[in-house]
Amino acid sequence: MRPKLFLGWQDSVSLRWFPVGSLYRYGSYYFFHYTKGAGRARKDSRFEPLESFPRIEVWYSFEHLFPLFSNRLPPPSRPEYREYLQWLGLPETESDPFAILARSGGRRVTDTLEVFPNPEPNKPEIHFLVEGVNGANRALQLKPGDTLEAILDPQDPSRAVLQPATRSNGELCKIGYRPRYLRPDFLRESSAAITVERVNGPPAPLQFRVLCRATWPQGFKPFDTHDYEPIVYLPDATPTSGWFPSA
Repeated sequence: MRPKLFLGWQDSVSLRWFPVGSLYRYGSYYFFHYTKGAGRARKDSRFEPLESFPRIEVWYSFEHLFPLFSNRLPPPSRPEYREYLQWLGLPETESDPFAILARSGGRRVTDTLEVFPNPEPNKPEIHFLVEGVNGANRALQLKPGDTLEAILDPQDPSRAVLQPATRSNGELCKIGYRPRYLRPDFLRESSAAITVERVNGPPAPLQFRVLCRATWPQGFKPFDTHDYEPIVYLPDATPTSGWFPSA
């Protein structure tokens, strides 16, 4: 069983970011567990177990997608739902919640959580939306296939600004920001690339304006560090709704 989605958390005060959980789908069941990044976040920051998953040392299982995640999906009845899928570069018939969450990030203004995908085996790439798009005009000048480069933000070194790799001058041409969860692996593998997949004009909100693909060399394993390991491993048990103790 391989993690399909990760859950990240940001401290709203220090702005430090940690991967804190993994969501799996196995057969007709969904599973969630905390990762060792949650342990580090508790020690180094202000992270507390989520209300939906109050015990940090167990695995949770459910026959339906946990509300923490399903509530981050827009209802198909919304008038702009088809456009929403198009903004994410997904087919209009897409109904897999994992596929939608993997592209959208499941971000909400009411909390500091985000969802991001674990790449498929032997295919080290993921799609993501550029964060904090800086001005609609610059974004709309991009086209699919353009390469973006990431440089440290002079005003906030903890973030990486995305700009076109080919520029007519040496001035900063900020498009937006690279997601925080990509930073460690881009430091580990400097040849990783970011390519524009889709540019969405109005009425798409700015947070859906630029869809990109991050690609690592074959053989590289993104999100393969200590912080992404389970705090406890799944015991040998038949899947049922509820939770599994660590022993």
